[in-house]
Amino acid sequence: MKTEILGELQELARTAGYYVTENVVQNLDYPDPRHYLGKGKVDFAKRMIEAFGVSLAITRHELSPSQAMNLERLLGIPVIDRTQLILEIFAEHATTKEGKLEVELASLKYQLPRLKGFGRMLSQTGAGIGTRGPGEKKLEIDRRQAQDRISRLRKEIEELAKRREISRKKRQSSSVPLVSFVGYTNVGKSSLVSEISSEDLVIEDKLFATLDTRVRKAKLPAGMQLLVSDTVGFIRELPHELMESFKSTLDEVKYSDILVVVSDASDMAIKDKYSVVDRTLREIGAGEIRRIHVLNKIDLCTNERLAELEGFFPDSVMVSALRSYNIEGILNEITRKLFGEKSRRTLRLTPAEFSNFMRFRNSVEVLSESFDRELIEIEYLSSDEINERLISSICEEGRK
Repeated sequence: MKTEILGELQELARTAGYYVTENVVQNLDYPDPRHYLGKGKVDFAKRMIEAFGVSLAITRHELSPSQAMNLERLLGIPVIDRTQLILEIFAEHATTKEGKLEVELASLKYQLPRLKGFGRMLSQTGAGIGTRGPGEKKLEIDRRQAQDRISRLRKEIEELAKRREISRKKRQSSSVPLVSFVGYTNVGKSSLVSEISSEDLVIEDKLFATLDTRVRKAKLPAGMQLLVSDTVGFIRELPHELMESFKSTLDEVKYSDILVVVSDASDMAIKDKYSVVDRTLREIGAGEIRRIHVLNKIDLCTNERLAELEGFFPDSVMVSALRSYNIEGILNEITRKLFGEKSRRTLRLTPAEFSNFMRFRNSVEVLSESFDRELIEIEYLSSDEINERLISSICEEGRK
């Protein structure tokens, strides 16, 4: 587990544009409360920094303000923690207005208590007993400005969330199902969404290459339309600042008809990462939505590995986005989950009811239509679930 976590931290650093020269591992039950590392490891780290000309140190755990200050003083170079590193990556990859605002909010919430920590050092410069030094005055100004900005950002995000809610309701009223692709970061969700929607998305071999939720149109083999959503990747111990700030973006997942959970078949930590995804989905209120599990990147696996995975995940769909292999397997499984067994049905509708029926045109298979002066008779195939939604919509419209 330690090797895996360290490897993930290195990958985060690479994604942020850093070159990793050396790893320092401290075997303690808990980080040192003052300096994070013990004295011996601090001395070792300092020798490595001098030997390799290192310009930045990154810690695996979140640092308290005093730990960061003390460690920087001892090492002689800037120090950031894993949370700051992830915030850097998010800031670089946010493309929509909402995404940028959410990243800024998360960053300010992270920085605010640290202003307090560094301020203790600042306030000691030029301040006597009972006086307010220049450092303390500047700290208070910085904190007030940060709090004001946090309030403004929350209001802007709330306003955008209201607009998102209006768009969501319009989408739901169209009856076109929404299928969201979720999973651990860098498992190939964007590649699969591109294959299914026939739209090219920006695809990079980096963690968090996708940050903003993106929705695309797609068609099932029988011709019925659906919407596919490419979402931000999950990661273990996602900083709580990001979880809270990205609530409106993550909320989109809760309104999906189907979740396609994508895993990297070649990743030896696949079971652990699937558990992280499952836990995150439950935390955001999406734990009960129907799922399809997809094992991507099988082109990187041996036959023995594939047999092993079949034992771990017997109901999964095995695909390769890179080789465009078995994409139809995902679509077939989506069709089965969404529509199940179809039955032949007949409705006689007024023109007004027929107009409402047409909103479900992409979710049913119409066999025939006949018209007389007052009613329209439609014969169609649909699942029980879709038919219930259709009838309910027609009845609700009739009550208005």
